[in-house]
Amino acid sequence: IAKIKTACEIAGRAFDRVPEIAQQGRPVDAVFRDFQSLCLQEGADWVPYLAGGHGPLGYGDVISPAGPELLQPGDALMLDTGLVHDGYFCDFDRNFVADKPAPELSAAWDRLLEAVEAGKEVALPGKTAADVFHAMDKIVTGGKGTGDAGRLGHGLGMQLTEWPSLIAADQTILQEGMVLTLEPGIAIPGGGLLVHEDDFVIREAGPEQLSPVASLSLPRLD
Repeated sequence: IAKIKTACEIAGRAFDRVPEIAQQGRPVDAVFRDFQSLCLQEGADWVPYLAGGHGPLGYGDVISPAGPELLQPGDALMLDTGLVHDGYFCDFDRNFVADKPAPELSAAWDRLLEAVEAGKEVALPGKTAADVFHAMDKIVTGGKGTGDAGRLGHGLGMQLTEWPSLIAADQTILQEGMVLTLEPGIAIPGGGLLVHEDDFVIREAGPEQLSPVASLSLPRLD
């Protein structure tokens, strides 16, 4: 757990430096390459996973390789890294916006933060992975279970993606010391997706956050 937390701290420092590399008019694929470099500069052993997306009202998906498109005013930019420290992964993302966010983006961001808080409230020993899914899904889809992400988080450790899976069908009972990602996603009407992910360890008194706390508003890029 301590090694995962250190990995999260390394990624957090790299995310803090994103404004150094992501400005309006820069190619998105160059931003992705530079972010990998920032992760290594901040202490990552290696960066085997980096995904993300960008677009004016969210992004079309979160797994396609970055292309040469230029970052435009109003674009959302998401970077999701799985870097490694001493054999253990972190896995979380951060969203940014070039210049001023559209009201729809800001509203979606608020709901994602609300969904994570709802997930945290039930991410306790004795609850199930499905319980956490349903708590977050209620916020992002109204309980319809129709989110485009399919699952809303997963286990984390020596592999980027481990058991359990935060889906409606997973009845795995949560235990003290399990590390999970909470990863709600929301579809923006008339636009794309917005996805937020943070890392937590299950504790008796409530989940302990391992990744740095995200900003209450979308960080802006010049």
